[in-house]
Amino acid sequence: MKAFIFDLNGTMINDMEHHTRAWMQLLNDELGGNFTWDEVKHQMYGKNPEVLVRMFGPDRFTMDEMNSLSLEKEKQYQQVFLPHLKLLPGLSEFLEKAYQENIPMAIGSAAIPFNIDFVLDNLNIRHYFKTIVSADDVVLSKPHPETYLKVAERLQVPATDCIVFEDVPKGAEAAANAGMKTVVITTTHEQHEFAHLKNVLHFSDDFTGEFFDNLIERA
Repeated sequence: MKAFIFDLNGTMINDMEHHTRAWMQLLNDELGGNFTWDEVKHQMYGKNPEVLVRMFGPDRFTMDEMNSLSLEKEKQYQQVFLPHLKLLPGLSEFLEKAYQENIPMAIGSAAIPFNIDFVLDNLNIRHYFKTIVSADDVVLSKPHPETYLKVAERLQVPATDCIVFEDVPKGAEAAANAGMKTVVITTTHEQHEFAHLKNVLHFSDDFTGEFFDNLIERA
C-alpha cells in the first residue's frame, strides 16, 4: 500500500503568486528591501523566519519579530487570496477516489498551521488527511527530509512506499532525500528546474489525466 503526501501551497492550490506578492510588499515596502520578483520567488522555501534570514541576514530580527512579521504576511495573503481559493483541477476527484480506496494521505508543508487551517477548513477537505506535518512540527526545513520522514512515521508507512506531490525543486529534493518518489505540479516552477532530480515520476499542470487514475489503481 502506498501513501500520498501533499505539499500544500502551489501543489494543492495555485497560490504562490499571491505569496510572492505578499512577500514583496513585506520585504520591500515595509522592511526597506530592494528585491526583485525572481529573487523573492527563489527564496520562498522553508519556514518564514528562514526566508527573512536569507533575505536580510541573521542579525536583523529577533525570532519574536520574525514570527510576528510572518503572521502579518500570512494574514495579508489570506485576505487577498480567499476569493480565489480552490483546489487545482482534478484534485477534488483525486482525493475522493484515493479516500474511497483507503489510500493513506497526509500533508507535509513548510506552512504554519494558521495557513494550513485556512485552506483545509475553507475547502472542507481536512477529513481526507490522516496526519499533517507543518513548520511547527520540524526542526529542519525542506530540502532536509525531516518533514516527509515524519509524515511517513506517523502514517506507519515505509518512506519508499510514499509518493510526494510537490511544486518546487527544494521540496522535490526533500522527497528524494527521504527516499520518496515525486510527482511535480508545475504551477510555480518549470520542468527544467527539476532536471538534477532523479526521483520525479511525472510532471503535470494539475491533477487531471490518465496518469493520476493509474496512480490510484496501482496503489
